Amino acid sequence: MIRAARTTILRIELWHGLLLLVLVLTIGRAKLLDPRALLVGGVFMGVNFLLLGFGVSWILAPLAGRGKVRLGVVLLVLKILLFLGLLTAIFFRFDLDAISFAVGFSTLILAVLVEAILISIKVETT
Repeated sequence: MIRAARTTILRIELWHGLLLLVLVLTIGRAKLLDPRALLVGGVFMGVNFLLLGFGVSWILAPLAGRGKVRLGVVLLVLKILLFLGLLTAIFFRFDLDAISFAVGFSTLILAVLVEAILISIKVETT
């Protein structure tokens, strides 16, 4: 089960990277969106998702197995606070277009949707 989850996380990250690259090369080059903000938003979300996905399997699951659920929750809340602080610093320090950042940020949601559709098609054919 854990191996399947890790594989799914990596596949979602691959879809995310591909979608982000396509957006940067098409919409970014057409100057409809700021390519730098688009890329920063996508990379920010990709790193966050990767840390969350592997953090659960590497840190939270072993802690829960030893009865230290509270410590795991504290670490998860700490990660969320650190990423919110980083997000705030990115917007105040760099002049990024918020719409472009949000589109890059949203590519992960699209990648999850693509992977879910592919998994459901695979399940239906077997």
